Amino acid sequence: MKRTFSIISRLVLITAIMVGCTSDFESINTDPTKATPSNFDANYFLSNAEWTYADAITGYNGPVLFQSGWVQLLASTTSGGANYYTNMDKYVPSSNTNSYQASSWNQCYRSGALASEAIKNTDADPEKVNLNAAARIIRVLAAHYITDVYGDAPYSQAWMASSNVTLPDYDTQDQLYKSLLADLDGALTSMDAAKAKPSSDILPYKGDVAQWKKFGYSLMLRIAMRLTKADAATAKTYAEKAAAGGTFGSAADDAYVIPDNPNGYHNNYTAALMTAADYYQVRWSKTLIDYLSSTNDPRLGVIAEVPQDGLANNQDATKAGNSDPSVQLGLPNGYDLNGGATDITHSPGYPGGTGTGADATPIGKYSRPKTALFGNFNAPVFIVTYAQTELLLAEAAVRGYSVGGTATEHYSNGVKGGVLSLAPFGTAAVIDPVDAADYAAANPLNTSSTDASLKMINEQYWATSGALMNFTEAWNNWKRSGYPVLTPIVASGNFSNGVIPRRQPYPTTESTLNPASYKAAVGRLEGGQDAWSAKVWWDK
Repeated sequence: MKRTFSIISRLVLITAIMVGCTSDFESINTDPTKATPSNFDANYFLSNAEWTYADAITGYNGPVLFQSGWVQLLASTTSGGANYYTNMDKYVPSSNTNSYQASSWNQCYRSGALASEAIKNTDADPEKVNLNAAARIIRVLAAHYITDVYGDAPYSQAWMASSNVTLPDYDTQDQLYKSLLADLDGALTSMDAAKAKPSSDILPYKGDVAQWKKFGYSLMLRIAMRLTKADAATAKTYAEKAAAGGTFGSAADDAYVIPDNPNGYHNNYTAALMTAADYYQVRWSKTLIDYLSSTNDPRLGVIAEVPQDGLANNQDATKAGNSDPSVQLGLPNGYDLNGGATDITHSPGYPGGTGTGADATPIGKYSRPKTALFGNFNAPVFIVTYAQTELLLAEAAVRGYSVGGTATEHYSNGVKGGVLSLAPFGTAAVIDPVDAADYAAANPLNTSSTDASLKMINEQYWATSGALMNFTEAWNNWKRSGYPVLTPIVASGNFSNGVIPRRQPYPTTESTLNPASYKAAVGRLEGGQDAWSAKVWWDK
């Protein structure tokens, strides 16, 4: 990965060289303030767009401080140095909530801007049609994330400042979704294996056109299935188109980015969770651990560990915990270490702490994300996976869509894929395919009713996404499906009126930087308020 990330660094170097060369511009026919396709390789924009997207969907940029706890995958005792986790665990604002809520918006628009530069620089070059298409796919990916998290958002007029469009309209989400699907379809149709591959791709595909098509069609399926309640006809049309186009065939096709920490590109989840207060106080939730334990899920002993006894050991990242599945215990959401009524020691079934005296800790028995996996700054950032794709195909089949195969077959594939998808975390995360197959066989899809099947599929989707720290995707699918059934935390001073948040409010700067478009978008929200509890268009 050093080579691919060094490509991003070369972007800065080349720009510096261009600025530093102040003579003989006429001989190269170059405006000294601009880079053009003739003197700049647009491939560099693609790798930067990919990395910026990965940055947008991880760590303090949003998911770990919001969706991870909203959808009850992580929990935190949120006191002292980790009080910013009140945003996720109790829906209570912290001192930096306004900044946190804007981060995914800002970073995803940066990703889209970089992708747009690659598109503009290759639109007229038929030999670079695959680079152009890959950039279009990444731009769709970024816009998809933005609209799912915030609602209506600029798309048709976004990234057009060079054309003097600096106050873009917010596309309504129903129109935005149609545009995303059409643009994605166009990008995939344009790809040509006989033409040059993108040379700076930092996904595992290294520019391979066949792999990019699988990725694009799997993304199309995800986007289509968001519409099952809001626009069933469009959902069916594009889910079937995605299946016919060819989605992921195994966990080896998963879309993810491996960071390059030595060169300054690290996994932001690791950066967050390895912060001292976070490392001590953030644990897997009771909801998730109970779910995995109930079926003897082989992932349980891979993703979770109980720290060694005592406060010092709980805070020491060099001391591995106990990964025996039988001892894993999830932290219930909504508790703290503040000594009052919501102190963790007052939670139902509290198991007691570990250590004694000054070395005692009341949360010592609760399972944390395993350090060997999630404490690695080069841990993968997952984007779209085979397991998620197969589970969505299972649901599509339940709904009567023509996607090839039965719901039972797709569900089994999704369960096995979810177990095997952990492998990119390293040898400590590799699970024997035989064990994955045995687990899937022991837990077949419940086909006794449509509701029973949908419940089982979407609970598995939630757990599978959560195990990969794909928190926002777990939350979005929960909003759409209603599974798993979650009980909200009703903490004093919460910002969502006692319900699990359904969106993030727009960045506070939008009301002053783009006031007319912002006001129109807010007016279309449920209740006409830029609220955490307002549902986006497809969230029925």
